[in-house]
Amino acid sequence: MAISLRDKKILITREEKQAKTFSDKVLTYGGLPIVVPLLKISCKDREENKRIFSNVNRYEWIFFTSSNGVSCFFQLAKQYHVNNAILKNKRLAVVGHKTENTLKTFGYAADFTPTVYNADTMANEFLSIYTGSGPILLVRGNRSRDVLPTVFAAHGITYDSAQVYEMSYNYQMADRLNTTLTNTFDFITFTSPSTVEAFVEMTSIPHEATCVCIGTTTQRRASELGFTSILTPEEFTIDGMLQCISNYIAQEEL
Repeated sequence: MAISLRDKKILITREEKQAKTFSDKVLTYGGLPIVVPLLKISCKDREENKRIFSNVNRYEWIFFTSSNGVSCFFQLAKQYHVNNAILKNKRLAVVGHKTENTLKTFGYAADFTPTVYNADTMANEFLSIYTGSGPILLVRGNRSRDVLPTVFAAHGITYDSAQVYEMSYNYQMADRLNTTLTNTFDFITFTSPSTVEAFVEMTSIPHEATCVCIGTTTQRRASELGFTSILTPEEFTIDGMLQCISNYIAQEEL
């Protein structure tokens, strides 16, 4: 079904650079984007990361569970002068197509992508193909969930974690958020549990708009924090979210 947003006002809460792509898509499909980036992303130059990158040749698999992780990983790899030939010999796993597309911009292709784009499915499906022939490197942020570490530890899989980026609340957006919430809009979009948490942290203004969550993990967090009108797409992507909104609008107008 073609996507049509019919001039609906859609609040975009994700990090600023990523919000631009989301906003452009909303405009393309006839919606009105309201951008209030509630998160900030910064790559982390840590001593532990230097040690891991200096021994990156020991890992058979490298796991990426976000586009931010991919971008910061390769930024740090360049900073630490990691030989590209070493990385080309690694097997790479990504949580979904968006993360895979970011990987492609650096000239790499994914060897494993789960059928459903979340860490739980990623862990379960990976176990069915893993041969146990080498250690794994998990590329993470400071707010990454512990699904993969927990599963790997439970199955005796050797791994290291590289925290390559930090996600923090963008408190400079608090006034803009609260001003936005005093006006009429139609949908709030959340692309991670952290965006939901940042929203709740920065405002106490009642909100009646339907929220649209990128996946079930984000949906659960929104529900835990008091949201009741929640939409979640079948495909856990931005396009899936916009299709979900379009379907909802069409149904409401019947």
